[in-house]
Amino acid sequence: MLRICRFALACVAFLAVTEVRAQDALANDPRAQGLSPGDQVRIAVWRSAEFSGDFMVSANGTLSHPLYREIQVTGVSLETVEERLRTFLTRYIANPQFVLQPLVKIIVGGEVRTPNIYSVPPETTIAQAIVLAGGPTAEGRLDRVRVVRDGQATTVDLVQANSEVATLRIRSGDQILVTRRRNIFRDVVVPSFSAVAAVAAVLNIFIR
Repeated sequence: MLRICRFALACVAFLAVTEVRAQDALANDPRAQGLSPGDQVRIAVWRSAEFSGDFMVSANGTLSHPLYREIQVTGVSLETVEERLRTFLTRYIANPQFVLQPLVKIIVGGEVRTPNIYSVPPETTIAQAIVLAGGPTAEGRLDRVRVVRDGQATTVDLVQANSEVATLRIRSGDQILVTRRRNIFRDVVVPSFSAVAAVAAVLNIFIR
């Protein structure tokens, strides 16, 4: 009995450490708030429609615009992007007044009602991204949401009360996948019957 209790405590401790590591992996991202190719930048310059609009971040890290393409927006913070934009606009406008809104590209899939590629503000949280995709389906598991970032997958639990994970912000290129609730009949019994039926069909051909 004592060994069983120790094992149970060890499992709880392991899960707690894993959850902390998952939060750290998502929170401590050196590219936090940064832009990547495929993202968008929404710029609204007061009284200057020619400088305003939604502009895609091109493969070389600049904006897809005849003038803005000289501004490098990847690999730096959003504050730096804003400073570079202000410096650029002062060539044409005295004391430019503008609003810059980055829109990062993410993928929300799995057991959600509207899986798709979304362009969202970087302050969007993981939970909000799932809501944007219509929320989980009846078979979706919010206690096992997979977040793929920079090629590394992390499983997070959004069900726990006061979960800090739910408030973590997304990053450009994130893939948020809501896993499917396991169904023994659907996932085990039906495939087994299908396999047996397939074998029976093959044997029937040889017997004939």
